[in-house]
Amino acid sequence: MNVKVLEVKTKDELDSKIEIVRKGDTTLPSITDGWRFNFRRHSKSTGYETYVLVKQLTPNIIEGCLIVHHKGEGQSYMAYVELAPHNRDPDRKHDWVAGCLIAFACRLSFIKGKEGYLALDVIEEKKEDEIKLMKVYSDKYYAVRLEKSTTMIILPEGSEKLINEYLIRQES
Repeated sequence: MNVKVLEVKTKDELDSKIEIVRKGDTTLPSITDGWRFNFRRHSKSTGYETYVLVKQLTPNIIEGCLIVHHKGEGQSYMAYVELAPHNRDPDRKHDWVAGCLIAFACRLSFIKGKEGYLALDVIEEKKEDEIKLMKVYSDKYYAVRLEKSTTMIILPEGSEKLINEYLIRQES
């Protein structure tokens, strides 16, 4: 799927794409590359789909990575989503990467018949980091926390907003 990412320094919208990773297609990032998650290992789990976001001009540089699991009845689960180290605050190169990947996961939920429900867990070593990240998911990506758990859900209305903001808006 074609998307756009924002180059922070110039404010240019750069043509990019989200593509599924087939076995052997792409070398996925790992902890040894400065990422928090080992996408090489996690992508091998049964029933999980792995996607990367790359810029059209530099298709060999992964800007962000996503792993989704379409669980039985009713929901898709965003198992992992992460930005490349060069896209993290405060000196990030690109913006909109996380929004595009999360919106794409929401779109997959509709496509897979899960009605736009997308679940995720926010688990951090420090409780204050967990709360901070949950606030980001809530404020920016319309996620709702399930009681006092680490689980959050993006409801269909939130999924539609994200799709409109990060995927459809960019097509025009």
